Amino acid sequence: MTFPVVGMIGGGQLARMTHEAGIPLGIRFKLLSDTPQDSAAQVVNEVVVGDYRDLDTLRDFARGCDVITFDHEHVPTEHLRALEADGIPVRPGPEALVHAQDKGVMRAKLTAIGVACPRHRIVADPADVAAFAAEGVADGAAEGDGFPVVLKTVRGGYDGKGVWVIKGADDAAIAEPFKAGVEVLAEEKVDFVRELAANVVRSPHGQAVAYPVVESRQVAGVCDTVIAPAPDLAPDLAAEAAEMALTIAKELGVVGHLAVELFQTRDGRILVNELAMRPHNSGHWSMDGAVTSQFANHVRAVLDLPLGDPRPRQPWTVMVNVLGGDYPDMYSAYLHCMARDPQLKIHMYGKDVKPGRKVGHVNTYGADLDDVLERATHAAHYLRGIVTE
Repeated sequence: MTFPVVGMIGGGQLARMTHEAGIPLGIRFKLLSDTPQDSAAQVVNEVVVGDYRDLDTLRDFARGCDVITFDHEHVPTEHLRALEADGIPVRPGPEALVHAQDKGVMRAKLTAIGVACPRHRIVADPADVAAFAAEGVADGAAEGDGFPVVLKTVRGGYDGKGVWVIKGADDAAIAEPFKAGVEVLAEEKVDFVRELAANVVRSPHGQAVAYPVVESRQVAGVCDTVIAPAPDLAPDLAAEAAEMALTIAKELGVVGHLAVELFQTRDGRILVNELAMRPHNSGHWSMDGAVTSQFANHVRAVLDLPLGDPRPRQPWTVMVNVLGGDYPDMYSAYLHCMARDPQLKIHMYGKDVKPGRKVGHVNTYGADLDDVLERATHAAHYLRGIVTE
């Protein structure tokens, strides 16, 4: 029997963990990586080092692959269309993926299909930003002078990069986003109580599953902690968020994993913040906390296999990211962490430790949320050297 070959474009930790999920199924992976030292390149057997922005490189890489998928959204849309024209299955396809690549396209499409988003529009220059703020006052959606306003480059931003909070028309940062040479999206600064994420997986023939809606806690624009399921989330809001994510996946034709990042507003609404069409940080908890992880279901989806059960194994699972700090020798901390909590699950990405860099995550689970949260936080902080006992 010949098992399929999954071509993964991008060599980061998402590719590494997706490859791990395919091993028990006998799925072969072929990786297009920037360098031989990338996280996934350290563990995948067949690695091609090359530039994902070069069409000839992509075409050469795709030979021998049964399907192409990604651990990032940065492959040029026109190159993906060319691969499809060559007869190579690309999942998610370019017509879906563009909504995760371009925030302006994403906002326009979500608005057209009736999905609630922050007030927004494309702006041309700092004067246009001030006009956008004033429009909010005029239509009653904003108070005062309409500021603060959030500016985002429509392409390329992640983990807080490419995002600016503009406090007023004379804010020195107001011109910064326009220097990138790409379109700029202006959005209202949403008054939210917390951030949520709805993760779903959809296959080519339309089967879809939804994971529990989670709470995502950010520090300096980077995901720090994820709690599954989101505590104290009203059942009707949880159902609305899951249904919204499933609707987006269907309407956009997503194949594979879709993460819908959400704002829960103070007046009881949920609004879409961002989309990611790949395994996502807000779904890492599922590696140890769900019957079928987001990575395993992404592999199943891109191969059009029946999807696995997304239900949680325990009442609570907490994921905390391990960021690089001033303590590079994380391995020596294993003795303490594993002895203190034998149920702790540590996932490291094979990256050099640099301040603020995601180098791993920890998962804990159990019936008592306070206990689960404390265990995960302590382990992540001990690995970083923030706590020493």
